Amino acid sequence: MGMSLPGWLGGLVEETFFVGCSSHESRRKNEKNIFCLDCCTSICPHCAPHHSSHPLLQVRRYVYNDVVRLDDLEKLIDCSYVQPYTINSAKVIFLKPRPQSRPFKGSGNICLTCDRILQEPFHFCCLSCKVDHVMLQGEDLSSILFRFDESEFAFTHFENLRMDGSDLTEDEGQITPNSILEDPLQHYNNCTGSSQTGSRSSRRGSDGSELPKRKKGGSFFPQIVLSLSNRRKGAPHRSPLS
Repeated sequence: MGMSLPGWLGGLVEETFFVGCSSHESRRKNEKNIFCLDCCTSICPHCAPHHSSHPLLQVRRYVYNDVVRLDDLEKLIDCSYVQPYTINSAKVIFLKPRPQSRPFKGSGNICLTCDRILQEPFHFCCLSCKVDHVMLQGEDLSSILFRFDESEFAFTHFENLRMDGSDLTEDEGQITPNSILEDPLQHYNNCTGSSQTGSRSSRRGSDGSELPKRKKGGSFFPQIVLSLSNRRKGAPHRSPLS
């Protein structure tokens, strides 16, 4: 006889994350992106100091879906055969199945629960699909659950969080608690920031003097615009009379 779903596991796959915290509506960065394994509920970073003695799990976002780092999740439950995704050099697992525009028809490796196309040799697209499959098969959930060390989920391990619950700090290049993983805007800002640094260093000549600044209003393709502006006008080509 299979065991019932543990409270923390049911809460993790059913809870709503990245919504504003009603207890901290006036605070910045009040999205619920932390899951308390003791209280089985989602909390925001400002709530976290009140749960400092509880094991906490950090939830992230990727393409508007909730994900958890594989390194964290596999300390709680067997994640084998759940397809991971590498985002910003970190392997993550989706908590719930993602919406599909149309059901898959044809042969191929698909999720045993929701029929999403998967890579070999994986059988599930997310944690929820694996848990549902184990329960539908009547298997014992205790076979995939681990007895975890609460110290590995201590509040002090969280990245860029302050114990007083004040505003978060965001270090460039790191995954912050409320960041969207692999955010294209973040990637663009990092690229433009590095190019601006390089351009400042290249404005000095060999003698160390600063070179004249380029006028504003430049284009993305200055060479193309320059070649077009210097092109001489030729004789107009008229179509032959009919």
